[in-house]
Amino acid sequence: MCGRFTLRTPASTLAGLFDALRFPAFEPRYNICPTQPVACIRYSASGDSELANLRWGLIPFWAKDQKIGARMINARSETVSNKPAFRAAFKSRRCLILGDGFYEWKKIGKAKQPYYISRTDDQPFAMAGLWESWQDKSDPDKPIVESCTILTTEANALMEPLHDRMPVIVSRDDYEFWLDSQFDDRPKLQRMFRPCEPNELRVFLVDRMVNKVGNDSPQCIQPIRQQDLF
Repeated sequence: MCGRFTLRTPASTLAGLFDALRFPAFEPRYNICPTQPVACIRYSASGDSELANLRWGLIPFWAKDQKIGARMINARSETVSNKPAFRAAFKSRRCLILGDGFYEWKKIGKAKQPYYISRTDDQPFAMAGLWESWQDKSDPDKPIVESCTILTTEANALMEPLHDRMPVIVSRDDYEFWLDSQFDDRPKLQRMFRPCEPNELRVFLVDRMVNKVGNDSPQCIQPIRQQDLF
């Protein structure tokens, strides 16, 4: 599961990961929530990489109402190729969703305690995603909505005490393969879905202020404690 994440890395650093792209300056985001726009890399119709801001929560092209997207923020990587909501996008509309940390919650007593997970080197990463275009057929004059979902995989040993799922973090060497809709090597795609190594990530206990969607500040990721988390 991935229900909130961050993107606070400077645009200049992100540009270094994708040499052909220009990243406009943006405000750091510490509490990205479903239905909000997220930064994605995808291939354009001409086959070039492009940066796009897509609504988080995939709306299948056949949906009658865009509200369905709120339930489609994640897609299980094991079944994404045959699920009606995702299979068309998996075949031809794959993307990379940019982040540098994500949150997970653990119930402690009656309260849900948030934890923040990031790379040990605090560098940004790309999560495997799918994107889709949707238009309200009852009102063709309304603008097309482009949306996306984050693929998840089984949790690694670090994440297991928190949740049985985690985002699929794509290796930099695999960016091109993931984005290329012509690439259909299923065994290699399945290998991309393996959870990253536990030693690549770190977990911090953080303040419950992040539980409130409106809170979006550096205090959201301020560590309370890193040891004896569970």
